Order: sequence, then C-alpha cells, then structure tokens
Amino acid sequence: MNDIISPDQIAIRQPDDWHVHLRDGDMLRSVATYTARQFARAIVMPNLSPPVTDTASAVAYRDRILSAASDHGHFTPLMTCYLTDSSDAEDMAQGFQSGVFTAAKLYPANATTNSAHGVTDVANIMPVLERMQKMGMPLLIHGEVTDADVDVFDREAVFIERILSKLVDQLPDLKVVFEHITTADAVDFVNGSGANVGATITPQHLHINRNAMFQGGIRPHAYCLPVAKRERHRLALRKAATSGSAKYFLGTDSAPHEIHAKESACGCAGIFNAPYALESYATIFDEEGALDKLEGFASIHGPQFYGLPLNEGIVTLQRSKIIVPENIAAGGATIVPFHAGQELGWQIVG
Repeated sequence: MNDIISPDQIAIRQPDDWHVHLRDGDMLRSVATYTARQFARAIVMPNLSPPVTDTASAVAYRDRILSAASDHGHFTPLMTCYLTDSSDAEDMAQGFQSGVFTAAKLYPANATTNSAHGVTDVANIMPVLERMQKMGMPLLIHGEVTDADVDVFDREAVFIERILSKLVDQLPDLKVVFEHITTADAVDFVNGSGANVGATITPQHLHINRNAMFQGGIRPHAYCLPVAKRERHRLALRKAATSGSAKYFLGTDSAPHEIHAKESACGCAGIFNAPYALESYATIFDEEGALDKLEGFASIHGPQFYGLPLNEGIVTLQRSKIIVPENIAAGGATIVPFHAGQELGWQIVG
C-alpha cells in the first residue's frame, strides 16, 4: 500500500502497536481508546499489580481491555505472559496454543515499573524458554541489567554482553523481540543477529536524547526506562527505524502515570505517547526523508515477525501542524502526554 497521495498526504495500511501499557481500572478505561483509535492490534504488557502470569488472568484482563475499548470494535489486544522464576510452562503453553497468549515477557527483576516479580536469573527459566522455542512462542525482553554497580546509561549494552548474546546463541531458534531499544549497541546486535531477532523502537527514543531530562531543571515527563541515551544513539535508532529493515517495527511503550506520580520526589518512569503516537512517528520519518518506509515499520514488519496477517484497513495522515495539549484528563486524573505543548507536523485524517 504505502500510497504517498501527495507531498502532504500519505495513506498506509492500518498499523499495530507491538508494545503498550494499558494499565487497569480507571486508568485503563481512560487511555485504551487512544491506542484503539489508531492501531488495529496491540501487544499489551502484563506488568499489572499483581502481574498477568497465567492464562486465566490474561483472559480476564483481555475482557477488561475490550470493554474499555468498546467504541473501537476492530481493536484486538494481544496478551502476554509475565515470566517469573517459577513460571508454569504448561499453563503458558496451553495459553499460547489456545490463542490467549501471543508472547511471553521477560522483565529482569526490578528493572522497571511493576517488575519486582521479574526474573532474577535467566538460568531459572531456561526450561520455559526451551518450551517456547519449540512452540514458536516469541520472547519479549526488557533488555537491561539491574546491578547497582552498572551505570544506568550502560545497562542496555551490558545486558547485551552478559545475557542476550549468550541467550541467542543457546536458543538460536527462539523468536526474540528486543524491546524499546535505545542504543547503537542494540542496533548493531539486532543487525548482526539472525531473522529470529527483531526490535521495537519508541517515538520518544527517536525524538529525544538524554539532555531532554535536564533542560533548565529536572524534566520528569522525559523520564522513561530504558532512559534516553546520548545523541549518537538517537541517530542510530533513527537510521534503523527508517532503514526499511524488517527487523524493526513500531512499539510505543506508551506508559501513563498520573501527573503527581511523575512530578514527585521519586517520579515514575514512563512516557504517555499514545494520543499522538502515529503522528509522532510520521514526523520522524518525514524529517528523515523516509515516508515511503513508514508503512513497513508501522504496519508490515511486526505482523510478519509474529506470523500474523496484515491489517486490511487504511489510515490516512496529512501534513498539518497540530499542537499537543499540555495535559489530558484521564477519568479523575491528569496525564501529561509526550510532546506536551509542542508542535507536530502530521495528523490522522482518516
């Protein structure tokens, strides 16, 4: 498809979001529509409290998501299983084979929001990973070490060296998505790996480098995990995302937090980019002179990696300046969106 109708309008096959946090309860009911209005499917993260660790809880959570997004009947949440040191391989396998689970998620313990129940050592779940390899079930990885002696800006690169490279060698047929990559090191690793290794890239890591967190003071709404890195890493990510390589696909990692939870003495990690996600990506691809590559990144590479059909619907974007609001009401809460108060160059028109 990828029809560039004119220099100021482009139509692409409807995209999917291969990494999103929809939360639960009132927050879920407030934010789900932002994802569902522009994406046909979304890989939903399982780091609730308590986490989604079994098939039954995934079915219940999926039902809550569908209810929250009921105004968008085309939307399909794709559920993931939160891996722990004691994960039940049999239940997970049954969930995958029955179509409840699309993938399983590996959080190193305490790496990010609600990851305290995560895996303390990959060796603890090797039987589960071997089962996944045999079934063709994708493993989604938050790729950071959590050792206190490792600088926060180096945690992704150290994870590749210590854990990920060895895991891929041990399980060469395991499908692995290296999620929300942030470094040139990750780009090099993904490019140098086989077809079973792919990666998602967020809009924030394409737009900002680590300076964004410190411009004129502490900027908590630019803080996410993994944190944004140096400018050379941002440029490497932009090159990878817009390259046309099938290894890279859209994953927003949209992660809403109430404003008081971000603007606090110990603010939460996460950037809420869902309201203008596709517009944010389109702005990047336009800046890189790669609008013809947007559909592949947003709508084709992900389904192909997961072995799912392409969407039939079409989304049309138009070159048009829009100002992102300073904040968004979410039920009784307030959330500050990515690009708050800033101008984007594209908007969805159909």
